[in-house]
Amino acid sequence: MRRLFPVTDETAARASGGSAGEDGGGAAGGALASGGSGGLPGGSGGFPGGDLVDREWSLAELGLAYAYPAPGPGEPQPWLRANMVSTLDGAAQHDGRSQPISTATDMRIFGTLRALADVVIVGAETVRQEGYRPARARAEFAGAREAAGQGPAPAIAVISASLDLDFGLPLFTSPSVPTLVLTGAAAAPDRMAAAEKAGARVVITGDGVGVDPVRVVQALAELGHTRLLTEGGPRLLGQLVASGVLDELCLTISPMLTAGDAQRIAGGPSVAVPKRFELVSLLEEEGFLFSRYRRT
Repeated sequence: MRRLFPVTDETAARASGGSAGEDGGGAAGGALASGGSGGLPGGSGGFPGGDLVDREWSLAELGLAYAYPAPGPGEPQPWLRANMVSTLDGAAQHDGRSQPISTATDMRIFGTLRALADVVIVGAETVRQEGYRPARARAEFAGAREAAGQGPAPAIAVISASLDLDFGLPLFTSPSVPTLVLTGAAAAPDRMAAAEKAGARVVITGDGVGVDPVRVVQALAELGHTRLLTEGGPRLLGQLVASGVLDELCLTISPMLTAGDAQRIAGGPSVAVPKRFELVSLLEEEGFLFSRYRRT
């Protein structure tokens, strides 16, 4: 893997001869551009003093590169990032699943993002299609999670209006951290009872049958979950975008063409004014681009 564009503040620091900035500096930042002319646009392939060998990043380096913003003074504020994959022609899935358009490195980043999060937010349809299981504790991140005051693994928070879920799945019956089910106040009482009987915690985040994304973020923060990650699907991500609660998008561009009528990474009604995000970092491996954008 090589870094094509470093974190924005790191670019300025290195251009002026200074040290790398926070959030992506250190071991991961600037050390992994391959030789040749691919490191910086029009440049000589890497940063001064950087490691020009194209190599696999360690999980520790990925953890530094994708670290959540450091909390400011006062109460920690929630930060919601999304992690999605898309083909060159905009398909978020192939045959209903994202795995066929992914890669091993994409899955390493997927696991890293989970290991950094307090909670993983996912839509019910994605749970059904992708066969979601509980997030597992990762020994490689155990020390970092303990130092950050986190449990051994992130909780999974499933958003569902109908609660049409199989509560006999391990996601609900045997997670290391109880699974959260986020729904509206008008959801069927018997389905809420079934979720709780299976061991899930039901959290009301809407006045009707569905949820309010703003209340979802607030409710999770009140439970102590401020490092938020969503893995979609497209319908859920579209709702989060439209509500203005998404802070960051980690998007893998897969060098594949699928045609067909697969969903984009975000669906639903369009926003009145397009949301502008800025590029934070860009990594590349074998034609796959691993991009990271934040709201401006």
